[in-house]
Amino acid sequence: MKDLSQNGNLSAVEPVSSIPFAVTILGSGSATPTLDRHQTAQLLQYNSDYFLIDCGEATQYRLIEQRARPSRLKYIFISHLHGDHYFGLMPLLSSLNMGGRTEPLYLFGPRGLDEVITTTFRVSDGKFFFPLHFQAIEVDKPTLLLDLPGLTVESIPLDHGIACTGFLFREKPHKPRLLREKLPTEVPIEVLKTLKEGQDVTNETGEITYAAADYTAPGPAARSYAYCSDTRYNERILTQIKGIDLLYHEATFRDDNAGRASEVHHTTARQAGTLAEKARVKRLLIGHFSSRYKTYEGFLAEAQDVFPNTELAVEGHQFAV
Repeated sequence: MKDLSQNGNLSAVEPVSSIPFAVTILGSGSATPTLDRHQTAQLLQYNSDYFLIDCGEATQYRLIEQRARPSRLKYIFISHLHGDHYFGLMPLLSSLNMGGRTEPLYLFGPRGLDEVITTTFRVSDGKFFFPLHFQAIEVDKPTLLLDLPGLTVESIPLDHGIACTGFLFREKPHKPRLLREKLPTEVPIEVLKTLKEGQDVTNETGEITYAAADYTAPGPAARSYAYCSDTRYNERILTQIKGIDLLYHEATFRDDNAGRASEVHHTTARQAGTLAEKARVKRLLIGHFSSRYKTYEGFLAEAQDVFPNTELAVEGHQFAV
């Protein structure tokens, strides 16, 4: 909880959700891997569910290094069909198959990904021993992909020359908290259930007997994470990502290669910072660094020049949303 006692208000605290919501960086490099930068992949946890976002080469090794069992994956999201974002998928699927997986796996990606998987298993005379559900993503407009009890996932149309989307993970609003110290000693269960839904309790004549405003307080603020993979600077996404808690945005190049970035449909670190500032997000992560750069400090300095609350998507680090 956030302690506001230093401001003289001992009771004013913001409730914090106990539900885990965090992203671990598995790979933060671009197309050409280096010894310390792997190709793009992230592992996001929400509650007990695990989501893999992109799956560059060697992703399953990176999962093992992070002590994250691949068998716990339930959802995989592939942003586009450039190899550094999905060449690790087939080895991962094969390992899950050989490991005796029986639970369904849900895969979201661009059209054609299903053809890649089907062809690979066909020519190798393989078959799946677990249900693999594939949903093609429409790339022209934001689309709701997944609606879970506590979380939704929708696509973010990007500008990368080929079909490419990012992903917005948005927590659903939390229910109000009961202020039990204000309630009478014995209150019917049905009354408590109604108040927990944020609704007033009324009697047979419609008179309010328990006002939700009197006996509840707001629950924890809903959290959000946006993943924007390969894309040229694109202000069309500003409305969709406005005010989110944590934005990951590619920053393949620095200012010295701004022209090259636009030419190959990529973004600079400064441009990523500009988008974060214009969208009024709370925090920015930058990654997908080109192998031509040997250090990270320049990326961070250029992004922070526009948006100070920027961090590097350092591999192996976990960032709470």
